[in-house]
Amino acid sequence: MIISASRRTDIPAFYSKWFMRRIREGFFYRVNPFNSRQVSGFSLKAEDVDAICFWSKNPGPLLPHLAELDRRGYRYYFQFTLNPYGREFEPNLPPIAERIATLQELAGRIGPERVIWRLDPIIVSNSTPLSWHLEQAEQLAGQLQDSTRRMMFSFLDFYGKVAGRLKKLQQQTGIVVTDITRPEQKEKLEQLARGLKEIADRHKMTILSCAEELDLSAIGIDHGSCIDGRLINELFGIQRTFPKDKNQRSACCCVESIDMGMYDTCLFKCVYCYANRHESMIESNRCRHDPDSPSLLNRYDQQIEIRSDLHQKKTGGGQMELI
Repeated sequence: MIISASRRTDIPAFYSKWFMRRIREGFFYRVNPFNSRQVSGFSLKAEDVDAICFWSKNPGPLLPHLAELDRRGYRYYFQFTLNPYGREFEPNLPPIAERIATLQELAGRIGPERVIWRLDPIIVSNSTPLSWHLEQAEQLAGQLQDSTRRMMFSFLDFYGKVAGRLKKLQQQTGIVVTDITRPEQKEKLEQLARGLKEIADRHKMTILSCAEELDLSAIGIDHGSCIDGRLINELFGIQRTFPKDKNQRSACCCVESIDMGMYDTCLFKCVYCYANRHESMIESNRCRHDPDSPSLLNRYDQQIEIRSDLHQKKTGGGQMELI
């Protein structure tokens, strides 16, 4: 069983103490984001967890707890998103120099193979044109060369809530974002992809796309997966067969995992974020956060069965409908 911590929120940046409480108690609750009454319990005992994939833009608060995770026998790696954007796109992040130092420190502790650099998403606009992206990627890759072996990238997805924020951004700042994945932008997209591939090669990194329908294999860029079963087997010397995650987008190559945390709880509030819907909900949930909650926000009176396998047959309590 692979634990994803998390696509729903930045657990290392904001909820490290909560996460370690769940580790020590040995379980957590997953809440259906479309029906909060549906709650499933899952084991977090080291013997039940094949690996943990951490997703973060600033995992610094989790670093003091890594020794405990090691002592308890957990296997883990990081998807570390490090973009060169300013506050117009990422308004609440620490300075980029601080985040680079955190990535370097993390790699120094657990090894560069376990720190995946995410250049994600790539936002092409009148303030961040192709040439800017290539210049920034070259500078970052030079600083990260000894701290990672893999670069993952994707292009901005124009989800409805994201499109609304971009429209507001345009009205406030004059920044106009281009959908570089549209057919008429093919030449520019391939130019950018070739440039990124050359940068990755120069700095001895493998470059992979993330959840992209586009076939870039002619440029030398393969489809990658963030929850990567093959990588997990290689990193930790285990032999597991992990099925593809059918709950993700069709272009996503990730294997099955269980996400911790809840949506609308990430305080970075990035303009392009799909996991946050409304700022008022984020602030409300911040106030409601319960460090003792098995699910991040809520208390539960009902007893919920704790499953140690994603495919474990439910016996009356694997998922509860809360009334």
